[in-house]
Amino acid sequence: MRTRVIFNQKGGVGKSSIAVNLAAISAHQGLKTLLIDLDPQANSSQYLLGDDATYSHDKPALEPNIENFFADVLGQQQSKGLLGNAIGSILKTRAKGLESYVHQSPFKHLEVIPASPNLGALAHGLEAKHKIYKLRDALQTLAGQYDRVFIDTPPAFNFFTLSALIAADRVLIPFDCDVFSKRALHTLIENIIETQDDHNAGLEIEGIVVNQFQAQAKLPREVVQQLKDEGLPVLNSMLPPSIMMKESHQKNQPLIHLATDHKLTQAYQSLFNEIEQN
Repeated sequence: MRTRVIFNQKGGVGKSSIAVNLAAISAHQGLKTLLIDLDPQANSSQYLLGDDATYSHDKPALEPNIENFFADVLGQQQSKGLLGNAIGSILKTRAKGLESYVHQSPFKHLEVIPASPNLGALAHGLEAKHKIYKLRDALQTLAGQYDRVFIDTPPAFNFFTLSALIAADRVLIPFDCDVFSKRALHTLIENIIETQDDHNAGLEIEGIVVNQFQAQAKLPREVVQQLKDEGLPVLNSMLPPSIMMKESHQKNQPLIHLATDHKLTQAYQSLFNEIEQN
């Protein structure tokens, strides 16, 4: 099982679109694939599951979800020491694996653990009880059930992002070609290297995914060349801008199912092939 995290501390760089479309291509090629949505905005969940995963003030988040998993992780610790009938409850909670929170998507071989808007409220308790390795441990039990796992992360370096990086083999860094993204990139890479040193020596930076790349414009070409000159691992397959992505979001259909021959779909296919060859 190969686990990839899609991570950038900057919002609006296409994390969810990249996570969903790579996962969809993986599944389309016959690989049993799981997408885990750790972003409270739930863009990946809504992209794949549509209205079922769309929440509002009068419509709760789809359950079970990743918040339920982490809440159960906390519940196990909080329940220790209880007597009588509570013992059975503790054992039942401990018996629940990560597969208990999975939903089937409309697409063959592709399953989802959806996000929740209230996930962030658990962060302090999880940190205080040192639960940073629980996602990794839970994923390891699924090694025989999935070929590929993709994890979409929030636009912040927090408990949940760190949990994902600890659980993963590889990390993909979405990047859009502007000065602010370039400045933030060095901090992001420092955080990943620190995670490697402290928690996950096997984690690899698989590459920087250049998104919204306009090949005819001077500035994007210059920025990408600067990254390469600095020795950063820029992937060769770059994703062009296209209105087709918005249509894909609106119809809740990944590009490989919506428009197989479109140039953006082909760019994603090229990206998937490139990372799979590494």
